Amino acid sequence: MTLTLCIIVANWGLPLAAIMDCKDKDPEMISGKMTLALAVYSSLFARFAWKVIPRNNLLLACHSTNIAAQVTQGCRFINYYYIQAPEARTKHHIEVVEEELHKHPESYPKIHPVEHPTHKQEEEEVKEFDKTYKLPKDEPHIKPTL
Repeated sequence: MTLTLCIIVANWGLPLAAIMDCKDKDPEMISGKMTLALAVYSSLFARFAWKVIPRNNLLLACHSTNIAAQVTQGCRFINYYYIQAPEARTKHHIEVVEEELHKHPESYPKIHPVEHPTHKQEEEEVKEFDKTYKLPKDEPHIKPTL
């Protein structure tokens, strides 16, 4: 395997990971700063791949795919943190934490989940979980400057 082929295979890891994240990753876990950085990075390299002579279509395809995936992630981030109502984010956060607690209770020994919790018990479990394990809050990573 030549060095060039290794670089090409490694380079396609970024867009493939971004596409998988679009499908599987919860919008609460998206980093706005990293998404923006990866979109800018891919934009610069896509322009380079277009301008270089002879034109590098494989690199252009790779970075164009990554731009599309990062823009999708950015839209999910903006929708979750800036468009969606705070009540909907809180409800979503409770659902995510409850699902995680009941799937993997052994990973969180300080939390004792109730088998069929009421809404109030779910909220208390989530507060305890957030306090103990310091998960991200319902605040955006990037503050709007407008």
